[in-house]
Amino acid sequence: MESETQRSATPTRPVIVIIVVVLVVVSGLSNALLGLAVLLSRYQVPDADVLAVSLVGAAVILFGLLTIAVAAAIGRGSRLARLLLTIYVGIQLVLHVITALTTTWDWAVLVQSVLELLVLAAVWAPPASRRFFAG
Repeated sequence: MESETQRSATPTRPVIVIIVVVLVVVSGLSNALLGLAVLLSRYQVPDADVLAVSLVGAAVILFGLLTIAVAAAIGRGSRLARLLLTIYVGIQLVLHVITALTTTWDWAVLVQSVLELLVLAAVWAPPASRRFFAG
């Protein structure tokens, strides 16, 4: 059984950190699923666009999985993870523009882009930034 001093010595994560980690994981999972859908939609595009749609779909999957991988470090307050997440989300936003131009997944791309902007806002907004990237 834990004593009172042990319980008070273990730091607890602030609620904002938990919300950010959940948003990052949801963003990464939805990116991976969107990338899979884009990759499978290559059978519905003209032959000239098959390679472009396939590469964009694979890239969206890759960066979605990289986003999930960074989520644990975000939870620990890593500044490098915050920088990597920002880079990954920036690349994903560019990929979403390309996806919107080459496929019919406009609505899904819009929803995913909004979710990613929420993730960036949660990570870089002053309250969150002070909470878990201060040290």
